[in-house]
Amino acid sequence: MKILVADDDPQILRALRITLRAHGYEVLTATDGTDALRQAVEQRPDLYLLDLGMPRLDGVEVIQGLRGWTSAPVLVLSGRTDSRDKVEALDAGADDYVTKPFEVDELLARIRALTRRVPGQDAEPLVRVGDVVVDLVATTATRDGDPPQPVRLTPTEWRILEVLVRASGRLVTRKSLLLDIWGSEHVTDTGYLRLYLSQLRKKLEPDPAAPRFLLTEPGMGYRFDPSGGTGVAPGADTPDPH
Repeated sequence: MKILVADDDPQILRALRITLRAHGYEVLTATDGTDALRQAVEQRPDLYLLDLGMPRLDGVEVIQGLRGWTSAPVLVLSGRTDSRDKVEALDAGADDYVTKPFEVDELLARIRALTRRVPGQDAEPLVRVGDVVVDLVATTATRDGDPPQPVRLTPTEWRILEVLVRASGRLVTRKSLLLDIWGSEHVTDTGYLRLYLSQLRKKLEPDPAAPRFLLTEPGMGYRFDPSGGTGVAPGADTPDPH
């Protein structure tokens, strides 16, 4: 198993590298947030140990960058004990939080607990939708051209796109999307989804009226087709753009 440890304290990096290797883990290290994201994309670790107070990009920003395309577990190791810091990290997508100083046995137990979970399928950080390249780490969308033209997506559009892309090729139910994006109070408000999917298709699909990538499973939900196939959902005779 490959673990990326990101911390700007060289002593902690050295201690964790020695300890984790002694227990059979492959260890990568980074001393700032930017390097952590770079190695994440290049090396695809199975688990992340992140400090919050790193230079260039802090731990929360790294977590947000990771969660755009990977569901690999993130364990925060931080000297910050304020509950607000913990809540912010967990809301950003961290799976667990351990405060410094910590016992090695506890840390190893937390790692084992996280790795027992069934991993999700990671999305590629760069996704092509027709003539648009979507960067899930940088949260940018760029249409091919000379020069390339930025495509502006709202935060909600980004979140919907991330959920669909991370489940690439699989059905995401309407209820699941509504619960994830808007919460339990709006699980029956399917009009929200129709509106935002329509907007996403207008911005990303080559032909919004005949979507090839952001597909509807009639009566069930939506699916991202990375191949940009026929645009016809399985079991449907014709595309349903709504």
